[in-house]
Amino acid sequence: MDHRPGLDPSVAEVRRAVRTALERVEGNVVVALSGGPDSLALAAATAFEAPRAGIRAVAVVIDHALQEGSDAVAADAADKVRALGMEARVVRVEVGSADGPEAAARKARYAGLAEAASEIGADVVLLGHTLDDQAETVLLGLSRGSGGLSLAGMPAERRDATGPVWVRPLLTIRRRTTVAACAAAGLDPWNDPHNADPAYARVRVRDRVLPVLESELGPGVAEALARTAEQLREDAEAFQDMIDETIEDIVEHAEAGISISVAALAANPAALRNRIVRYVVDSEFGVSLSRAQTLEVARLATDWRGQGPIDLPGCLARRVGTRIEVVARTAS
Repeated sequence: MDHRPGLDPSVAEVRRAVRTALERVEGNVVVALSGGPDSLALAAATAFEAPRAGIRAVAVVIDHALQEGSDAVAADAADKVRALGMEARVVRVEVGSADGPEAAARKARYAGLAEAASEIGADVVLLGHTLDDQAETVLLGLSRGSGGLSLAGMPAERRDATGPVWVRPLLTIRRRTTVAACAAAGLDPWNDPHNADPAYARVRVRDRVLPVLESELGPGVAEALARTAEQLREDAEAFQDMIDETIEDIVEHAEAGISISVAALAANPAALRNRIVRYVVDSEFGVSLSRAQTLEVARLATDWRGQGPIDLPGCLARRVGTRIEVVARTAS
């Protein structure tokens, strides 16, 4: 706990969250820095806490080169944390065009951070997402009707198959706290104009939807959404453990695909059955099924009336005797 006289409560709160995250870190860490208030408050707290924990911390600023003057913004953000005694570097990335602009920028950003972490020898990357970001993510997932995993929002900690551990120390902290922490520390954050552009759904949720919910339903909506995300993530993790145990017994490889036992699939509760279908198809073909597609595949086990193959993106599902086969469309 920080008890020194005059320490601003917002600074203390951010430092406490970072200190807790660093307790599980061995070696070097990277701090993802955009120059905005969230990442700048995170970097300032890390600059204070990391040396006391014997940890080398390096701030990495990703320059997407999507806006005029982005190089100057990136350089300014790096200079701000260098003034706090932290190492900093700027990484320029190339944003592809295959995905939408937001998804493409995010993909390039994470790839750049992962590469920088590898070069620095850091196994952990700290990200500045706050409780407000979590609440926005839950609302966006709700609007898409994309299921419990989407509503579970962002995990506080996640490791990819390869690459670093992504850690979000500030998921329990409101954005107003990071803004206050920057002000208390005399730091002038950069305000990304994209964060005020209503063309982006997340901006509309932030500026219009959440304020209306807070006004009409009372304060605490963002916190309630974040708690919901945490509970759903616990449920999703439990379901994943059950899926991992179940598929070993009911799934087999088939020619050009994979097959699932009809009897075993039908015997599972709907929530688990549908997750098994989605997980198997995604694992084998990299395809995310809609709910309607998932239910149609499950009906091959629960409501079999001789229906023909079900066309899915890049593959098809069909009933063959006592099994459901999911195979590449060319194999049909």
